[in-house]
Amino acid sequence: MADLTTTYLGLKLRNPIIAGSSGLTSNIESIKNLERNGIGAVVLKSIFEEQIILDADNQLRLAKKNQFIYTERSESLDYIDYHVKIDYVSKFLNLISQVKEKTLLPVIGSINCITSGEWINFAKKIEEAGADAIELNISVLNANPNKSAVDVEKLHIELIRKIKATVNIPVAVKLSPYFCNLAQLSGKLQEEGVSGMVLFNRYFSPDIDIDTMEISTGSIYSSPTEFTNSLRWISILSGKTSIDLVGATGIHDGKTAIKLLLAGAKGVQVVSTTYKNGFEVIPKMLSEIEFWMEQNRYNYIDQFAGSMNQYKSKDASSYERIQFMRYYSGIGTK
Repeated sequence: MADLTTTYLGLKLRNPIIAGSSGLTSNIESIKNLERNGIGAVVLKSIFEEQIILDADNQLRLAKKNQFIYTERSESLDYIDYHVKIDYVSKFLNLISQVKEKTLLPVIGSINCITSGEWINFAKKIEEAGADAIELNISVLNANPNKSAVDVEKLHIELIRKIKATVNIPVAVKLSPYFCNLAQLSGKLQEEGVSGMVLFNRYFSPDIDIDTMEISTGSIYSSPTEFTNSLRWISILSGKTSIDLVGATGIHDGKTAIKLLLAGAKGVQVVSTTYKNGFEVIPKMLSEIEFWMEQNRYNYIDQFAGSMNQYKSKDASSYERIQFMRYYSGIGTK
């Protein structure tokens, strides 16, 4: 039988299938179910800085309406702000402790943040609660014409540098695909001591309802064709960086997971396929990987991992090709 064990962030995983941050990793019962079905590791559902700020602001607005109890100088307003934040943090830290106590899974705490403020201290609490690593999700979509791409990169580097100075556990960064030079950024992240890069974050997608003329939500789940951008960049970066790479978005079956591993990924994160197909999709994916390895006479993942990256591929230029000239140049010429 093929051995699917691998390492990611210095952690030994029984296989390269990782449960990505989502509602599936927000409670102990669901996580135990993931473990029973063979998941290799879990990234806990992110604690969102933006959501905490919004909730705190909303409770403060409600409190301020009751002038009989609260005034602008009331210390109770500060208490509400503090209480909301502490409540979120306490629940998250308690979940880490539960998972470490009741499962054998490697646990990665996830922080979704937009500033470099008090999240530095929170990262330390994640470590103290027993998390094996941290996945840092810096959510910045630069739509401001007055803010340069360099400014966005600086925000990432500043936050990473502060957190790395605070914790001793490995730190991974989940990135968006919206960077001018991802290859250059990966070099900077390596210099800062980042241990892993997750490619890529999948953001909320807006849509327009042409009947109601309102903004609606686009597709919630990824499609099986969305893995290709992760495949491209993992292949390009594999060999250029010592940072562990993980593919995310669009990994719906074992065959796609194999492709990402061939490109140089240490593992893949799955979310949408688990929502769509149930927890049973995990052992199915693992069986597909095992079968493929046995058919190709691989005993270990390291025997083929990265063998199809840009540097080892027979057609290395394909990973940087962004035009369809090969396919469309002859259309209409006959």
